[in-house]
Amino acid sequence: MMGGDQHGDVGRVTADTAVRPLVLEDLKRDHEVEAYVAKADEYTAAIGYTEHGLRHANLVASIATNVLRRLGSPEREVQLAAIAGYLHDIGNLVGRINHEHTGALLAGRILARLGMSPIEMAVVMGAIGNHEEQTGEPVSRVGAALVIGDKSDVHRTRVRNPEPTSFDIHDRVNYAVEHSFLRVDERARTITLELTINTAMSQVMEYFEIFLPRMVMCRRAATLLGCQFKLQINGTKLL
Repeated sequence: MMGGDQHGDVGRVTADTAVRPLVLEDLKRDHEVEAYVAKADEYTAAIGYTEHGLRHANLVASIATNVLRRLGSPEREVQLAAIAGYLHDIGNLVGRINHEHTGALLAGRILARLGMSPIEMAVVMGAIGNHEEQTGEPVSRVGAALVIGDKSDVHRTRVRNPEPTSFDIHDRVNYAVEHSFLRVDERARTITLELTINTAMSQVMEYFEIFLPRMVMCRRAATLLGCQFKLQINGTKLL
């Protein structure tokens, strides 16, 4: 936890951002954001979901950043993707159902307090509100990068259940992924999710059973970015 007076820290961040655009590091220093990310993760743990805390928030922000940067996006667009990636799951503190919409509204309130311009707030809120495959669509380059960052985070480190004998299919598939890497080839205009799956733990077909809608959404996101989305599992190209 951060030390110091909460209100003083928030005031400092707000004052800083009044003279420069809001960046990801401002959010990481903000106590409200810190609390929301922590409580969202606590809630998802309570209902048996995989990790949705700081690890996931930081990784999605990093992947979204790298995708846009490698594709030559303006640095401000890159930073908005990082911000959207970091905040995208805070709606889970209210409830899992429609967390993307709740999260967009919570993010808007935070970003307004920290001095972000309305047009940039709209981009970030639109990205967050459209990151779930059941209800959303990649609506901007920032939103597309967020989708790809979020849906590509599949790995055994997300599994919280300590008992493999009681794994459900989501635990089993995530735990079976021993290595994951998102490769962006700016020249070939391809975005490839490369996975190494332990097939003794989970068959590749199980991955498709739960993740195919997510991969379809990644394909739409890549298309918006002018790229093709590809999936490679254990060295074999499947999409």
